Amino acid sequence: MTVTEPVSGGARGAHEGILRRQSARESAARTYARALPIVPVRARGLTIEGADGRRYLDCLSGAGTLALGHNHPVVLDAIRKVLDSGAPLSVLDLATPVKDAFVTELFRTLPPGLADRARVQFCGPAGTDAVEAAFKLVRAATGRSGILAFTGAYHGMTTGALAASGGACDVRVARLPYPQDYRCPFGVGGPRGAELAARWTEYVLDDPKSGVPLPAGMILEPVQGEGGVIPAPDDWMRRMRQITAARSIPLIADEVQTGVGRTGTFWAVEHSGVTPDVMVLSKAIGGSLPLAVVVYRDDLDVWEPGAHAGTFRGNQLAMAAGTATLAHVRENGLAEHAARVGARMLSQLKALRGEFPCVGDVRGRGLMIGIEVVDPERDGETDTDGPGEALAVPGPAAGPDGAPAAPTAAPRSTRTPRPAAPELAAAVQRECLRRGLIVELGGRHASVVRLLPPLTISDEQATAVLDRLTDAVAAVARGASPAQAAGTPRL
Repeated sequence: MTVTEPVSGGARGAHEGILRRQSARESAARTYARALPIVPVRARGLTIEGADGRRYLDCLSGAGTLALGHNHPVVLDAIRKVLDSGAPLSVLDLATPVKDAFVTELFRTLPPGLADRARVQFCGPAGTDAVEAAFKLVRAATGRSGILAFTGAYHGMTTGALAASGGACDVRVARLPYPQDYRCPFGVGGPRGAELAARWTEYVLDDPKSGVPLPAGMILEPVQGEGGVIPAPDDWMRRMRQITAARSIPLIADEVQTGVGRTGTFWAVEHSGVTPDVMVLSKAIGGSLPLAVVVYRDDLDVWEPGAHAGTFRGNQLAMAAGTATLAHVRENGLAEHAARVGARMLSQLKALRGEFPCVGDVRGRGLMIGIEVVDPERDGETDTDGPGEALAVPGPAAGPDGAPAAPTAAPRSTRTPRPAAPELAAAVQRECLRRGLIVELGGRHASVVRLLPPLTISDEQATAVLDRLTDAVAAVARGASPAQAAGTPRL
């Protein structure tokens, strides 16, 4: 199933010329352009057309920014109305009818426990600035400085946000285990692995010799996106809420990528019924244009005027596009649509695990789906019929009589994952592109193929995506040697 649209010599030459100039003039830090050598010139919904005439199904969606896909009519209409009205396009933090409408619609969608007493701070246009603002807020409100974050996290590219992300190296952030099944840090997975992660969090906070003083806040993603599409268990989310509330630690939910219906509820925290103290929002809330906000409980609003500012926090076009997007998702039940279509896609993709040894795991929530690609030639699977070796884990800090409690034993997982195969994952991405499908890589070692289609994807389009992706995986699996994959030429 390859893309076969005719490409004229002139179109091909223009396409290649633009790519050459980009390579010569842009920073070495560019990322997407390296793996996706296309030149988009037109787009609508799920479809992008390149300068060379080829068409692609876009399951990257601006890294989750395009909840309604490219150039949705309600978004374009909202932008045109502002442009035609003669309204100012940038107004710093002044009140405008456009901003008032955006905040009203945003508050209408928030979890009830937060919406009833929320405040909103408009930040710079990127999610990372909203993360920085959230850290400043909780530090000012609590008088404390430390931040709790989780392994595998991604919160942005500015200094403070990077410090709380999984790839940080020289930081002042306490790192806690994020539960997952396939590569459980405790080797057990499932509810038991999540329970151990929660218990370790309590232990670190309550042990006076842990080296972790009471922090200003805890930040977490309800589904880790860049970390490899790892949904947090709902019970674990509720435990994090209980743990932080009992110790007066503000809980910050990073919903930059998970928000606005992406995971099957309007906000991903709604799966667990958790109401955070702070929510960090960006990407889809701007309806494809740059916008970021922090929403938080009113009793945390201790900032002095100017404590957090930004020249471009008054982007009226983004607010208008965002209002249209939020309303369209809410009024048309697109979160529920994402849950239904995503469940079908996930179910069909899970069959790949039994068919192709290079597919280690398939996971996700709603239209946030990941396929972890592993090395089929290296041992890792050790399935047995009986329980595995016992793993000693810390129990409660003290027993009923005040004496230290004995460690408890948990069975080791009997399914050891194979090593990650980033070369094969990159080969799958290339084969997808050859078939007219745009996907992204993420996770540890960039070994997870990620799908973030727009919430407007139809059943027929979902089938086309699944067919192209399955065909790409099969093509890679036929010659599935990481060494061979590494030698596959780029498009």
